[in-house]
Amino acid sequence: MISLTKKRIALISVHGDPAVEIGKEEAGGQNVYVRQVGESLAKQGWQVDMFTRSSDREQASIVQHSPNCRTIRLVAGPQEFIPRDELYGYLPIFVREFQKFQLESGFQYPLVHTNYWLSSWVGMELKKSQPLRQVHTYHSLAAVKYKSVATIPMIAKTRLQVEKTLLETADRVVATSPQEKEHMRSLVSSKGNIDIVPCGTDTQQFGSIARSAARRQLGIAPETKVVLYVGRFDPRKGIETLVRAVSLSALRRKGDLKLIIGGGWREGECDGKERDRIGSIVEELGLSDITSFPGGLSREILPAYYAAADVCVVPSHYEPFGLVAIEAMACGTPVVASDVGGLKYTVLPRETGLLAPVKNEAAFASAIDRLLVDSVWRQQLGQAGRVRVQTNFSWDGVASQLGQLYTQLLEKSAMKLDPVSA
Repeated sequence: MISLTKKRIALISVHGDPAVEIGKEEAGGQNVYVRQVGESLAKQGWQVDMFTRSSDREQASIVQHSPNCRTIRLVAGPQEFIPRDELYGYLPIFVREFQKFQLESGFQYPLVHTNYWLSSWVGMELKKSQPLRQVHTYHSLAAVKYKSVATIPMIAKTRLQVEKTLLETADRVVATSPQEKEHMRSLVSSKGNIDIVPCGTDTQQFGSIARSAARRQLGIAPETKVVLYVGRFDPRKGIETLVRAVSLSALRRKGDLKLIIGGGWREGECDGKERDRIGSIVEELGLSDITSFPGGLSREILPAYYAAADVCVVPSHYEPFGLVAIEAMACGTPVVASDVGGLKYTVLPRETGLLAPVKNEAAFASAIDRLLVDSVWRQQLGQAGRVRVQTNFSWDGVASQLGQLYTQLLEKSAMKLDPVSA
């Protein structure tokens, strides 16, 4: 007989492998979120299994991160990279492999926390065949995302319907900001149970190195003004806006400005194409001499880049939360971000950074210059940002809030199974 284990939970992230190197194709904030939440929950006593799709035959099928936390890769379709918009057809296989894993392990998960709409479909299917509580984090909403892209994918209609059904049927949906919750209510459905639990960051790792030491490590002169971007090469990340803003910067003409665009890419794939496009714009605008592309930044080196920067820019067209913003703030670096989505929650204007209208290169240039020319104000914003992250956005705090939510849902399940004791 298959047993239910109260403290054992599954985090499902079909396309966002929590064990993969960040910066690879389509690997970003969601991967970080699942991995950090899983590891923090494990420290708090939960048995955490994180399920994802195997995208490489050379990958280990199980990666043990700690005694209570592991990543489990299920074979669902070809073991190669498949763009997320092309994965829907493989989800039934993923469900069957998940059920097979439970059967072979001799237990069922009483709760799954699904991430992104693909995983939400998996969770809803699993609920049809076993007693299960489902918590879900969207990571992005189609109703918002499709307003900011030029080409709507074929899967759009399916995704919109799945996201609406999920909101109306999940035991709990986790919004990472008040703005995301409002988008769910106004654009998806008035039904459903929503809690706000923000994303987090490692406040010990980010903030572990001083600015002077970071610059020595990276070979950056003390007097150079450094503007930093960190993230995937994706048109929706707004890197072009940043590059054009830097080309308008008054400080550029003084020759003491450096632009660092950090992120991984693969030649011939979509992020590689965007990297090439951005490189062409950099060259066209005459910025090649002040711009560097260091490639993918490991977790070990990333804090040094944040600390070395005078300002970190997050020019995304849409972000439900904005993990890069709080990583930079944790390092004491002020942020200039698009005035969209969760960035309006994570970045406090004129307190921890500045916000600018999305795709408005002139406004971004003005905001960047304002911070670069006033070192005292810049330092004050950086210090306030660090305090804000420590107070509100630690991974342990996020995991604690999620753990309380899981416990409430599991206790309700136990009361239904044992009405006499209730």
